[in-house]
Amino acid sequence: MHTLSNIRPVEILLVEDNPGDVRLTQEALEESKLYNNLTVVADGVEAMRCLRKEGKYAGATRPDIILLDLNLPKKDGREVLAEIKTDEKLKLIPIVILTTSNNEEDILKSYGLHANCYVTKPVDFDEFIKIVQAVHNFWFSIVKLPAE
Repeated sequence: MHTLSNIRPVEILLVEDNPGDVRLTQEALEESKLYNNLTVVADGVEAMRCLRKEGKYAGATRPDIILLDLNLPKKDGREVLAEIKTDEKLKLIPIVILTTSNNEEDILKSYGLHANCYVTKPVDFDEFIKIVQAVHNFWFSIVKLPAE
């Protein structure tokens, strides 16, 4: 039998600059009952610092999954995705593109840069919860993830 004391939380890195979407994601994760540690960064530069454990992120835990918005300040999500997937130490971390864009060019480019999946954020909260639960069920109940 699993208890919270013998199961480690899922480490999630959310790269999102919209405070409203951050709140929605936090609420959806709470609703989904996913035992997690959520780290939030608001731009691509901070995301890479966090992943490389630089500066204030020196003690950061490697995420089990990254939820990445595409339209970010400083370094956009496409650049972050490309940088992660060409880094030997980071490239195996699954990346879920979670964005408002349903532009075919964004979808093709994201998969071309080796995104693990592409999800368009619904505007309805209940639909958003369903999406987060589906991501949770797929990535943490069905899929076998690589160890660090």
